[in-house]
Amino acid sequence: MPDSNTDSLSILSDLIAQAKKAGADAADAVLVEGDSLSHGQRLGKLEKIERAEGKDLGLRVFVGQRSATVSSTDFKKDALREAVERAIAMAKLAPEDKYAGIAEAGQLATSWPEIDMLDPAEPTPEQLAERAGAMEEAALAVAGVSNSEGAEASWGRATVSLVTSAGFAGRYARSSQGVSVSVIAARDGEMETDYDYTSAVYAADLEDPALVGRRAGERTVRKLGPRKAKTAQVPILFEPRMARSLIGHLLGAITGPSVARGTSFLKDRLGQRIFAPGIAIIDDPHRTRGMRSKPFDGEGLANGRTDIIQDGVLTTWLLDLASARQLGLSSTGHAGRGTGGPPSPTSSNTHLAAGTMTPQQLMADIEQGFYVTEMMGHGANMVTGDYSRGAAGYWIEKGEIAYPVSEITIAGNLKDMFLRLTPADDLVFKGSTDAPTVRIDGMTVAGS
Repeated sequence: MPDSNTDSLSILSDLIAQAKKAGADAADAVLVEGDSLSHGQRLGKLEKIERAEGKDLGLRVFVGQRSATVSSTDFKKDALREAVERAIAMAKLAPEDKYAGIAEAGQLATSWPEIDMLDPAEPTPEQLAERAGAMEEAALAVAGVSNSEGAEASWGRATVSLVTSAGFAGRYARSSQGVSVSVIAARDGEMETDYDYTSAVYAADLEDPALVGRRAGERTVRKLGPRKAKTAQVPILFEPRMARSLIGHLLGAITGPSVARGTSFLKDRLGQRIFAPGIAIIDDPHRTRGMRSKPFDGEGLANGRTDIIQDGVLTTWLLDLASARQLGLSSTGHAGRGTGGPPSPTSSNTHLAAGTMTPQQLMADIEQGFYVTEMMGHGANMVTGDYSRGAAGYWIEKGEIAYPVSEITIAGNLKDMFLRLTPADDLVFKGSTDAPTVRIDGMTVAGS
């Protein structure tokens, strides 16, 4: 495996030179190198310990406006030569796409920031076992927890190198690690299960595994004895891990291809207010120790912080070069790139900015309401915005959590939900998309 900047970039540069010599008008290539280590256990007994190392290369070539992408895990000279020949032959047979093409030299990033997103220390298998063991032990120690579905600790490191025939060559590396546990609680013949986790770029930023394990156990026990809820229109609170999915629906609706195809419920809303005044949603690929930080985008363009929602107003789409050309706009530097296909727009580290009230203050005036801690299904229609999902959580009475509820459906329309959304002050950065607790009034709860 290449072990230096020069190795990976020279492999890609040579490949592109071969593609040009074989008849490509333009080309780009990406190399992803990865290492990972994971430990899994259940009831204190080892169930798995895995280590993986790999590298994967993707080459995209253009013959006029026709293009093709090939990938390879074989880095022998003959194999790479065959990959180039195959890519050229495929491109000549592909349909023309007037929007496709690599970035021109003048569009490319010429410098980029150094971002703190790689923990140089690789954990040992013993360290992962210690983290998973502490988390599972703490969860099982919670009164009412009767069994474990297992605990897992993992670590990974990825290095991404990108070269284009227009003159770009760049490379970055990032790490990630996490610990999770899922347990079962039982009472009077009933069983419930729940989980919790911690994840970070640096091991030092992980939450105490014992604390997270205890929280997982307590979450599970609290779910015992659920009741049914009656159909009503009430305020709903989404806990942070559920609120993140709402931001995910927004991101899906503002990606360039969805807008260009006219398949987004927000396709006509650029520059308009879609959230309440004061609401901010930020995407920042340069966040220090961000889970999806990167110094440039997947096409070699400069990237940076984007205020997607500013004072409630939708300010931008998420665009790569192809979707930007289709919409008559400029790329926003949001291209993501794998080895198996062309670039496509994607977010990086995205969060809904915290509000000023605590979750308790958000629910204080609710006579009857619902606090969502679990959702099932994918019931969001991205063309119309109609939203309907199975859910479980807790019923709210007179501003307080009253009792667990399950087997209900929550419904609304994302356009109305966004306008009625109020964030709490409990934002914590845990993943690539983060949100605090949010309250949305006027949704329908369908139960018994």
